[in-house]
Amino acid sequence: MTQRFDKAAEEWDSGDVRQNIASAVFKTLTSRIALLNTMKVLDFGAGTGLLSFKIAPMVRSVTGVDLSGGMLEQLEAKNTPSLHVTPLLQDIMQIPLDQKFNGIVSSMAMHHVEDTSLLFQTFYAHLERDGFIAIADLEEEDGTFHAQHGNEGVHHFGFNREVLRDTIEKAGFRNIRFHDAYSVNREDGSYPIFLVTAMK
Repeated sequence: MTQRFDKAAEEWDSGDVRQNIASAVFKTLTSRIALLNTMKVLDFGAGTGLLSFKIAPMVRSVTGVDLSGGMLEQLEAKNTPSLHVTPLLQDIMQIPLDQKFNGIVSSMAMHHVEDTSLLFQTFYAHLERDGFIAIADLEEEDGTFHAQHGNEGVHHFGFNREVLRDTIEKAGFRNIRFHDAYSVNREDGSYPIFLVTAMK
């Protein structure tokens, strides 16, 4: 899976779909959560930083973690002296970080993680007290969304909200809320994307 993302990295930001998703997720996120200039934020599955760089001007720091070195190279190339995201190539589910964050965000990465329960336990462990998560991904679908590129590395065809709510709750989170964020409309159908927020 990582090799596929490494190969796709250079062209990842081309076209409107991923840009539109990141913009919609950012807009929904900031309408639900107050980002403060004292906050340290982790972007899980940051890719090329489409969401990271929207958040970065509003907070103290953003760390973009990913398993694809190619994606993180594209992220690094976007850094400027006035706008910076720290790239980090690490599997935090296997090797936890030695720091905690005020918030963890993620856009369209969760369906690539097989063990969702462990993922939210990992998020919980990496958060400061009263920290937040804001995680965007697909509503439950039949596998068509990724079909044109192949479903290799796709462990979930979207998510059922109630099942996911239970998973997040069991990890220890509170104030779990689902929000409609965006819908990808294509010839083969419409694919809604949610943002789920919760607090430690």
